[in-house]
Amino acid sequence: MFNAPHAGIDPFAVTVRGIGEAHPAHAALRALGPIVRADAPAGGQVWIVTDYALAREVLTHPGIVKDPAYAPAGWDPRTAGLEPTAAAQPSLTTLDGAAHEALRRAHAPLFTARRMHDYAERITTIARELLTGLAAAGGTVDLMADFATRFPLSVVCDVLGVPLARVDQAIVACRRMYSDDPEEVGMAMAAFADLAGAALQDGQDGLAVELRERVPDELTEAQVHYLLFTLIFAGQLTTDASLGFLLAYVLDADSDVAGRIATGELVRDTLRRHPPAPFTLWRFTATDIELAGVRLPARSPVLVDIQGINTDPGRSNGPDLTFGAGPHYCTGAQLAQLELGAIVDVLRSDFPDARLAVPFAELRQIGVGGIQGCRLTALPITLRG
Repeated sequence: MFNAPHAGIDPFAVTVRGIGEAHPAHAALRALGPIVRADAPAGGQVWIVTDYALAREVLTHPGIVKDPAYAPAGWDPRTAGLEPTAAAQPSLTTLDGAAHEALRRAHAPLFTARRMHDYAERITTIARELLTGLAAAGGTVDLMADFATRFPLSVVCDVLGVPLARVDQAIVACRRMYSDDPEEVGMAMAAFADLAGAALQDGQDGLAVELRERVPDELTEAQVHYLLFTLIFAGQLTTDASLGFLLAYVLDADSDVAGRIATGELVRDTLRRHPPAPFTLWRFTATDIELAGVRLPARSPVLVDIQGINTDPGRSNGPDLTFGAGPHYCTGAQLAQLELGAIVDVLRSDFPDARLAVPFAELRQIGVGGIQGCRLTALPITLRG
């Protein structure tokens, strides 16, 4: 056994760079080997997996769990970006084993490709109405200022059964989640609970009501509200982060991407290169384990470098890891891809002359640090039908 090499670069640093510039950490980590140590934002060490085969092992390893109860004892949950423990708040992203399987069985049938296809027309209508409203105002519009957040929230609210009149409330709540002020975050969580309650009212037409009927009987109403919060918040994050990159490629006047590449292929390639999260959510070793000849003690934090593995020029086998793999594969993967494809199709059909208002090379992306993904700082475009 040997000790994993320590990264000489901070993979969690805040960065601002051009749209075509790769984050310098991913190639550097990959060059050090299949598993690398780095300094964790909340203190201590984190082990980062950079190899595809090893990543798939980690994502299915029974001894590597999602429950924040196994996080290092000294970690501040706010600094690390941890959810409540599974015992305090059961969720798809914190439960493991049989409890996770039971909750997964409740969610999975509601978010299959077939079920999501039932919403395709409504998603396209939302995209068309929002873009038409922006076009009617005339001039240049920055799609990252409001649209990139409003569109995915409108879709996920509609799918779950949250009245669309509540979308502004959802936008404010999502933005408050990024605050360093615990009171602001508390206000956001209260708003999400209110949104969940609205989706669960009698007579609402959405998946929230179906989900409540499918989850294990022991879950309380407040716990069901939390499950809906995770779907709303994650639904916004997943699409918001990738949407800017996708539309930049479509609207670049100096590229023939818009006319040459089919929508589905373009969406998949953008998600591969710009995954919503560059790393997996936190995982922790439940016991001492060995990975690639490295001994990891219990309560060791482990991450998979999704972006680094997805863009590894030497990898040729297997699907990308944008939405994970194994039992925690992203429940909303089909919905996210459907949303992104709808936007591209509406732009191509209704706004064929829409273009970037600045040169493609001037677009900038920001990585906010931690394990969160990058998004464009601005996407100014001109919309012409």
